[in-house]
Amino acid sequence: MRTRGWAGNVPASDEEATARILEATRRTIDERGEQTSIADVARTLGVTRQTVYRYFGSTEDLLSATAADGANGFLDQLAQALAGITDPGQAVVEGIAITLERLPADPYIGLMLRSQRSSAFAVTVTTDTARLFGRSILDRLDVDWADYDEQAIEDIIEMVLRTLQSFILAPPPASGDELRRLLQCWIAPAVTAAARSRQGSTAATV
Repeated sequence: MRTRGWAGNVPASDEEATARILEATRRTIDERGEQTSIADVARTLGVTRQTVYRYFGSTEDLLSATAADGANGFLDQLAQALAGITDPGQAVVEGIAITLERLPADPYIGLMLRSQRSSAFAVTVTTDTARLFGRSILDRLDVDWADYDEQAIEDIIEMVLRTLQSFILAPPPASGDELRRLLQCWIAPAVTAAARSRQGSTAATV
């Protein structure tokens, strides 16, 4: 680890350096929002941009890591709100709706799904961080996923992420009951069909 910079307070390890960069990024996001850049974080820390680049290859990498670092609290709250919902389609609908409702109060999670950068729509839903977030949502549901194979689960994760990102980039005119009606109409049947597709394939091979 380099021993220069850090405003005279050099971290004792790479782990400490990473933690301090993420903490500085959160503070910078609180002040500047999604326009936060590596240069802003470097100024907050009292280091050069090259020092931050040693740990994070791009601003997108840094913002994604910051979002992931703060995701557990959000996901625990989501699991509590969804406790007891065992129907896969209904659980996914509520998961999407509640996430959209609570994102304005959590600026870090939204960074995985929304960005001002032109490449964001093509990239963010396919990043490992975003897919891990989607997987974590499903894992916290009180749903038995035994009827879904791995491809079906991956498809549901992508559908959830793309639905979230679409509504974040272009918010729907209605929320609450109307948002849930829309999701119940179009998302819940797709989740149910993913299991039926697997069951049909299994029956055909018997």
